[in-house]
Amino acid sequence: MRYRLHIFALAAALVFAGSTVAQQAGDTAVIAVQGDPGHLNPAISTAGPLHAVADSLFNGLVSLDRDGNAQPDLARSWSVSPDGLEVRFSLTEGVTWHDGRPFTSADVKFSFEELLFRFHARARAGLAPAVASVDAPDPLTVVFRLKRPHPALLRQLDVTEAPILPRHIYAGSEPNRNEANSKPIGTGAFRLESYRRDDSVVLVKNARYFKPGLPRLDRLTFRIIPETNTQLAALANGEVDYLGRVSPADVARLEGKATIVRTTAGPGGANCIMTLAFNLDRPRLALHAVRQAFAHTIDRAQMLSLVQFGQGRVAAAPIHSAISWATLPGALSYDVNLSKANALLDGAGLARNPSGERATFDLLMFPAFMRYGELMRQQLAGAGIAIRLKSLDPAAFATAVFTQRDFDLALVSYCNGVDPEIGVSRMYRSAAIGNVPFSNAAAYRNADVDRLFDEAGSSTDVARRGEAYRALQRIVATDLPYWWLVETDFTSAWRDSFRDFAPWSGQFAERAWRSR
Repeated sequence: MRYRLHIFALAAALVFAGSTVAQQAGDTAVIAVQGDPGHLNPAISTAGPLHAVADSLFNGLVSLDRDGNAQPDLARSWSVSPDGLEVRFSLTEGVTWHDGRPFTSADVKFSFEELLFRFHARARAGLAPAVASVDAPDPLTVVFRLKRPHPALLRQLDVTEAPILPRHIYAGSEPNRNEANSKPIGTGAFRLESYRRDDSVVLVKNARYFKPGLPRLDRLTFRIIPETNTQLAALANGEVDYLGRVSPADVARLEGKATIVRTTAGPGGANCIMTLAFNLDRPRLALHAVRQAFAHTIDRAQMLSLVQFGQGRVAAAPIHSAISWATLPGALSYDVNLSKANALLDGAGLARNPSGERATFDLLMFPAFMRYGELMRQQLAGAGIAIRLKSLDPAAFATAVFTQRDFDLALVSYCNGVDPEIGVSRMYRSAAIGNVPFSNAAAYRNADVDRLFDEAGSSTDVARRGEAYRALQRIVATDLPYWWLVETDFTSAWRDSFRDFAPWSGQFAERAWRSR
């Protein structure tokens, strides 16, 4: 029996205007992005800025529609065995890579075994532990053999969670250093024309794309524009057509002037929580009392108001509230209380020096998160904690935090996905510590948490899974390896002359077109 998994609906889905408006015969969309992606290999990083550009070059086995349902992509259909331990995919015929080579099941097997399960933080932590093997019995068939039932499987197979890359390009190489990371070969609706670092990435229509009639745009030009005001001015002047991320402070400036869409998903992931990661390898931050002091000092409601302008929610638990069956309301009981914070720091031996400071920590972040960092620095000063803000592009940030572990604190937007197995487990599993971008930044280890993730991920009983996730949240909320700040919604905007952008998807421009 052919299988279609209807998954957790993405919030705030947009009902687009009908396609009765006359369509241009091809056109260009100019997209503003805030920072250079660093490289264009979405299989070895979950960084949002990278996926915002690179996902248009590739495909997953499935795509997710605006309601979160799995749809055919590189796989045209799939079936699940009665015991849930075998999932068989029939691949789409006639798919070719941008260099003309045929796409086959060998590419899928290679992508999972040699790329995704090694380097993609969410696939490595949330999917790999459940997979016994990925087999390719013939060129158009892929079989996932599972160690245990894994109800989140299809939700982890779209281009954001599991992009498929060419075996003939990456086999026998070191994936992190392959020159194709900057000159990618994909199967996607668009192929690379040029990549000028810190300036622009230009993608052009893939004339051999396997989906009839797509793409409808001839070209995507990604312009790297770090300043928000410059992005907004460029949209108003017609120099830019699409803003993938609009600051909540700027939404009002675009009302009535552009199409505005709010979602909880986008390139890079879904259901994201802005999170402060403590490097538990640093002696002072390994002290539980010091982390508790941070929690009693940081005013997250003020952060939601002043940085997010009320768009989002204060994080009530380690798992995003949109995954309602797994959340633990009230897990975080730390009120803003400077007296408690100062008492904890005194007890931890962090006395104030003559200038009133107790300790200085470096805080690493993307440039887009600077407002969070500046407010956090002001708030922590009240407890005598000094913060040095360090803004890094995605590639430099990933190296410093996850490879070199040369940081005290890191501000990370951890996207939970539509199931905790997708984006939550990689934050806490001890096996997720290591040289994998956007995995377990804290280097947190707890055998009971590992066991509970195994239990939750192997059951098809939603109630049982929910109890396991709530149990592990009680543990991590007590241990405090991270401080969960605010749940962030995404706002995208584009000129009204464009139709059918899908900002909830990595393939956001696959069906987009421009009206006359």
